[in-house]
Amino acid sequence: MNIEVLKSKLHRATVTQTILDYEGSISIDTELVKAAGMHIWEKVEIFNINNGARLSTYIIPGKKGEFCLNGAAARLAQPGDKIIVVTYTSIDEKDADSWKPEIVLLNEDNTIKEKR
Repeated sequence: MNIEVLKSKLHRATVTQTILDYEGSISIDTELVKAAGMHIWEKVEIFNINNGARLSTYIIPGKKGEFCLNGAAARLAQPGDKIIVVTYTSIDEKDADSWKPEIVLLNEDNTIKEKR
């Protein structure tokens, strides 16, 4: 049997911008996307630490240090908010106890503080 587990996480990212008049998605620094083992166009869930909002969208390429919520997601955050960006994957349940997700903790300026 397969179960869903955390695949990767960008923890305590700082929202740098919101653009309401856009088709949707989140722009993320491509170096951080790679560091977390995520991919452009991959589905992500976003948890806003400041206001508790949760949403699903997909990643598009961003500039260095960028975490920009676009489209409808822009209503759920504002620049300066702290967010958590996560992806999930499906694995065989027998592998669950040894599974290790990619976790990237970020500094205030969206640089890597620690990688676990």
